[in-house]
Amino acid sequence: MLWVILILLLVSIIIYLLFARLSLFIDTSTNRYFIKLLGICSINAERDETEILILRMHIFFMDFNFYPLRPDEKKKRKQEKKKGKSRFSLTIKQAYRLIKSFKVKRLYLDLDTGDCITNAKLYPVFALLNYRKGNFNLNFNGRNKLVLHIQNRPINIIKSYINF
Repeated sequence: MLWVILILLLVSIIIYLLFARLSLFIDTSTNRYFIKLLGICSINAERDETEILILRMHIFFMDFNFYPLRPDEKKKRKQEKKKGKSRFSLTIKQAYRLIKSFKVKRLYLDLDTGDCITNAKLYPVFALLNYRKGNFNLNFNGRNKLVLHIQNRPINIIKSYINF
């Protein structure tokens, strides 16, 4: 009876992991950048004066700090030893299906290229994009802002690689 309960618990955890919502959020005006797997983990990118970039990971009830720009000699040694082919290959069709599996929840772009001629050339493109998807604005004031919120589920990512 205990084995049945443990197996059911394990299966329910795996099903939850497959259908949990994965979110990517980028906001350049407030400097908020994070990836979140709903209820399980989140990774926030933050600025730091000494290390430039800190990745703060929150997994269940534990917090970790990771410094990706800090040089690590062990990684350099491992990279020198590994020079074989990569096992991971992605075809164009699979890449298209992978990109198509993501849902854009919010997209806002406020752009100034710094050149009035380029802004004038981009104006009809942005008007056409506003008609279809997102919220695109051109300005001549020097403001640049991007807000992007993308969601997906791990099961959709797996389905993009495997033909069902």
